[in-house]
Amino acid sequence: MRLTNYSDYSLRVLIYLATQETSKLTNIKEISEVYQISKNHLMKIIFNLGKLGYIETIRGRSGGFRLAKDPADINIGELIRKTEENFYLVECFEDKNACVITPVCSLKHVLNNALEQFFKVLDQYTLADIAENQVMLKDYFALKNKPTSDNI
Repeated sequence: MRLTNYSDYSLRVLIYLATQETSKLTNIKEISEVYQISKNHLMKIIFNLGKLGYIETIRGRSGGFRLAKDPADINIGELIRKTEENFYLVECFEDKNACVITPVCSLKHVLNNALEQFFKVLDQYTLADIAENQVMLKDYFALKNKPTSDNI
């Protein structure tokens, strides 16, 4: 199974925010520079994460965003279910299935079982689990945000 960039970037944003002080507001430019992701794409992700209740957005000149929940309360499986459009691994998962062997094929059941196991594993983890190496992550983010001779 492959996650969309949308889910991948949503996870990255939350990992970044999990390493920040709870009172610190972050902005799109900061995350865009760390991950080298388009600001326009991030705007959509930030908006959606806010709508889903994962982040809190503060408007205004000195605004920004931060986590709205404790990282231990953000379940990875739940997040992926909310950020992925669908989980159609093969055509027979879709409503408009035209596969001619569907009535006699066992593949759908095997893949559905695999998908259930995929989520069973993801459901065991929280944002706190995947951001547990905060010191290393913070150091890495600081290096990525550090001005270089190229951008001075």
